[in-house]
Amino acid sequence: MTKEEAIDIVRDAGFGFFATADGNQPRVRPMMPYLTDDGELLVALLGRSRTILDIKGNPNVEICFVDRKMWYARVTGVAKMSDDLAKKEIVFENVPMLRQYFAGPDDPNYHLAVVTITSMEAMTPHSRTPEQISL
Repeated sequence: MTKEEAIDIVRDAGFGFFATADGNQPRVRPMMPYLTDDGELLVALLGRSRTILDIKGNPNVEICFVDRKMWYARVTGVAKMSDDLAKKEIVFENVPMLRQYFAGPDDPNYHLAVVTITSMEAMTPHSRTPEQISL
C-alpha cells in the first residue's frame, strides 16, 4: 500500500477512534481529526474534555480509521495541546460539525490537540498482514 492510499483512508473515513491512556486504562472515543498537508493530525476538544487530561498525563496516542471499503489505517503519535489560532482556524473551516460546539476558532471552550505522527500502518480486507507506511 502506498503512502497516498493510507492518507486517503484517513481522509475518506472522516471519523477515527482516538485512544489515550488514563493511567493504565485505555480510553477510546470517536473523533473527527483533520490531517494537514504537513502530516499532523489536528483534533478539536471541548474545554471540559477528559481527553485533555489524558494527553497531559501521557501524550502517546493512537487513532484508528476505517473507510467505506473496510480498509483501515492506524496512526500512532505524540499529542500536545496547542493555542495556535491558525491551526484552530484550519480545523474549524474543514470540519463543519464543529460549529455545533464552538462559536469560532477563538471560542474559549475550543481546545486543540496537535498529533505528531510517529508511525502508521494500513491494511485492506485482502491483505494478510498490516503494512507499515513510510511517512
